Amino acid sequence: MNRCPWPNRNPLMVDYHDKEWGVPLHDDDKLFEYIVLDAFQAGLNWSMILNKRENLRRAFAGFDVDNLLKFKQSQIDELMLDPGIIRNKAKVNSVFANAAGFKKIQEEFGSFDAYIWQFTGGKTIVNKWNALSEMPSSSSESDKMSAELKKRGFKFVGSTICYAFMQAAGMVNDHLVSCFRYNEINDDTTGR
Repeated sequence: MNRCPWPNRNPLMVDYHDKEWGVPLHDDDKLFEYIVLDAFQAGLNWSMILNKRENLRRAFAGFDVDNLLKFKQSQIDELMLDPGIIRNKAKVNSVFANAAGFKKIQEEFGSFDAYIWQFTGGKTIVNKWNALSEMPSSSSESDKMSAELKKRGFKFVGSTICYAFMQAAGMVNDHLVSCFRYNEINDDTTGR
């Protein structure tokens, strides 16, 4: 079975690649989780984030925006003592800034999904990469998304992070054309 080479033989990475990465996502709770995970990934590798995913979920109230908005400063400060997460103060604080921005977008647009998918015209951008070296780290769409999210008070949403989010959430299909998931995901997006 051919798959993208980036998961290597890491079982957690292979499972993520095979079941989640690139699947068009329209669930607000899961979209917020990906925003959190991609922010924590900045400057680190994805394997580390997947290894800490359950600890991050526990620490950040299951990635539930409404619960996060109820955190007191003392609870936020305590997170910096949690060895199970990445204890980067700016990244920890970004979760709460992003939760506030996320909630405002939900109130304005009815859902975060309705807002975020506008950057790709409501559909998955299907790329045709033959090698990882062809894959960009950003795009005009991620540039625009980044600028708009920053205006709305989001943190750790540079264009590269936004592009990684778009890949994860299936806003772009960046599986290599030789990967077994490439056509499976394309079939899913055309059947929507």
